[in-house]
Amino acid sequence: MNLLVSACLLGEACRYDAKSKPLPSETLRRLRERYTLIPVCPEQAGGLPTPRAPSERRGVKVVTEAGRDVTAEYEAGAAFAVKLAKEHGCEAALLKARSPSCGKNEIYDGTFTRTLTTGRGVTAEALLKLGVRVHTEEEIHLLID
Repeated sequence: MNLLVSACLLGEACRYDAKSKPLPSETLRRLRERYTLIPVCPEQAGGLPTPRAPSERRGVKVVTEAGRDVTAEYEAGAAFAVKLAKEHGCEAALLKARSPSCGKNEIYDGTFTRTLTTGRGVTAEALLKLGVRVHTEEEIHLLID
């Protein structure tokens, strides 16, 4: 089975701060035993540079701390992730928790005070609407146990 995975979790330095958040090597090994991993960075796919200004969701919009509306870029990245999931027949995705693109259960609230709120990132929302099972690295046990 193919698994769509946030590229930053695979060690790609594609986050807003030009860093990655790689999964432990043992976890990656176990994932690769079960799945073909399909990497995606929705923010880059949507045309945003790396590094880039941190962004958070405010309702249906995504904005930078300076107030720049980057919703269109996030929506374009989500559309690319959906297209990739369809092309590769991905029934599940492993996405970065709390991201304005990839967060599933909670995201930062748009105040840039590191305050979390219940919500989903733009890409997670689009994949769930497609019927793809979305998990974050905090739920990885659901994919490898």
